[in-house]
Amino acid sequence: MTIRRLLITITVAGLLATTATPASASGGPAGIRSVTAITKVYTFGQKVAAVAVRYDDVVNPKTLDRGTFTVSDSIYNFRFDPLEDLPKRADRTVTRVYTNDEPALDPHGRSDRGRYVIVELDPSDPGGNTVIRSTCSGALCSERINPDLPTEVIQHENVYARSGRGKLLAAGGSTRHPLTTRPVNILADEFQYKRFEHPGMTVPYAFRLPEHYQPWRTYPLVVVLPGWGSGYDGQNEGVQVGVDVTAVAWAQPAWTGSREEVIILAPQTERIGTPAEVDALVALLSSFTSTYNVDRERIYASGFSWGTTLAYRTMAEHPGLFAAALINAGFTVSDDQAARIAATRTPVWITHGTGDPVLPVTNGRTSGQRLRDAYVAAGVDPAEVAGLVHYTEFPNEAYSQPDYHAVVGPTYETRPILHWLLGQ
Repeated sequence: MTIRRLLITITVAGLLATTATPASASGGPAGIRSVTAITKVYTFGQKVAAVAVRYDDVVNPKTLDRGTFTVSDSIYNFRFDPLEDLPKRADRTVTRVYTNDEPALDPHGRSDRGRYVIVELDPSDPGGNTVIRSTCSGALCSERINPDLPTEVIQHENVYARSGRGKLLAAGGSTRHPLTTRPVNILADEFQYKRFEHPGMTVPYAFRLPEHYQPWRTYPLVVVLPGWGSGYDGQNEGVQVGVDVTAVAWAQPAWTGSREEVIILAPQTERIGTPAEVDALVALLSSFTSTYNVDRERIYASGFSWGTTLAYRTMAEHPGLFAAALINAGFTVSDDQAARIAATRTPVWITHGTGDPVLPVTNGRTSGQRLRDAYVAAGVDPAEVAGLVHYTEFPNEAYSQPDYHAVVGPTYETRPILHWLLGQ
């Protein structure tokens, strides 16, 4: 063979190697086709609850176990860690592995015939949080949902099809597979996300209608007023649904203790001062209640931290708008506000953490006493005041995560409190 002919042969062979037919077309395994995160909002925020790994054929679940996959994720937590810690990773604890015909969780963890393998993860793991820091002004920071979740999957063992004599779908190995599709966000995807334009302000808001919303009946409305960090900063729309459980809880009987269907509204006012934000909130409520079938006698406020300033001022300046309010880790109600709230006999339940490092527990104690005194001054029998003004204090031991400002954690985990609000 001449040198020229040898070179031509080598060149052609190289071209064939680089343009080879994919393994799936040549009869070999096609491998993992997609990886999707399934997120869920837990008490202290949204986390990756599972990953859905898709293959080209129906998967045989009998060859799967918790050792088939490893899921790696960031251990960053926006409540405690600087954003620079986002690259720090750890392996998640796999709790269940099963097959499904869609990227969704099965409540019993049982395999259905399908091309997806669902790898469920332990929610108590430190990793998998989707909320990150957004922008900061001084010591105050806002939050947003991470658009580029760092979750990765390794398939260690072979995965086979149910049919075709155990056809190999993907060979095991050590390759890290990142997410390839948009996450499936349990409950959060059921909210609609819109904007309300108010003079001088844009108010993004999220809302969820009951699953079986009927246009001929009315529903109670829960208005969730989030903390400072969930205010609109120009790039964090929707974070108020994922930052903690305060929005999605009202769609779950396991949290509310009631099967009554409610409408949930969670606005994000720009943090430009309470008077302007209250004006925008009231305008949004007027528009919203004119559009959807809200029982105007049953509009409830649930405010956390900065959101409590909006709740108190709205109740004082727009008497009767809220049928009752839940105040979590709040600012102090003024004497004038307390008197106006008492004049309308609006029931209020205040909760605060004894170890709150942001707003001291004296805020909650003082607000509770001022409201009780205002009710008595308004002529309410002292024996009845206890039914109108409730105050609950949570010690540090009551928190499942050591963010002792976020009293929404133990508050919302105390189901009778949410049940009480819907009963007013």
